[in-house]
Amino acid sequence: MESQEVQTTLDTEGQSTIELTDAELKAIVEAIIYITDEPLSADQIALGLKQPAANVGRILEQLVVEYNQTDRGLSIREIAGGYKISTKPEHHEAVRTFVKNLKPPLKLSLAALETLALIAYKQPITAPEIMEVRGVQGAGVIKTLLDRKLIVHAGRKKVLGNPMLYKTTKEFLVQFGLKDLSELPTLKEFEELSRLSADSSTDPEQLSTNDAAAGSRSDEALADSDPEPREEVSSETAE
Repeated sequence: MESQEVQTTLDTEGQSTIELTDAELKAIVEAIIYITDEPLSADQIALGLKQPAANVGRILEQLVVEYNQTDRGLSIREIAGGYKISTKPEHHEAVRTFVKNLKPPLKLSLAALETLALIAYKQPITAPEIMEVRGVQGAGVIKTLLDRKLIVHAGRKKVLGNPMLYKTTKEFLVQFGLKDLSELPTLKEFEELSRLSADSSTDPEQLSTNDAAAGSRSDEALADSDPEPREEVSSETAE
């Protein structure tokens, strides 16, 4: 079989590019978004394919429109600075029911959701500040969130003891389907999510009696929390 010759040209910056038709480029970009777990930006895809970023951006816009048709079960959305393919919200309940029939669902406990909500809305925040709101020790919950890469260390607060600060991660945005933190759900939606998790959670870190008592305190503290900027923090992280 004769090998097919690949034509290359130079872009405006003198970089080698591979000539592809729009149809070929669209098929390749669609496949790349499908196989990758992390959201990819137009620039990342363009660099990997040696294509002009403008062409890739145009193809992505076309795919977003095409996947938005009612006869498609998937959608391509911009999430956390990149593009990701996922099921459409209107099909989530049917997909969730199907998955539940395959294996037990893995969900965060109510304690973990409360702590994650505090970090998301008040970040960066320290463990003592989280404990002050929830009224219980939460070292185990924080470790769970760190292990699941939903939160990360964010330096140390310049106060007595220099406690570690925590903030949410890109993985948090991906898991909750958020473009950025401005799309955070309301506290009422977080409460509903917490109730659903408490009803069917299979997480071994179950809610204790003290955690349950602290639930209402957490909701009130989040609702009444001061949105003013936090104190200056150090960039130093834990060894």
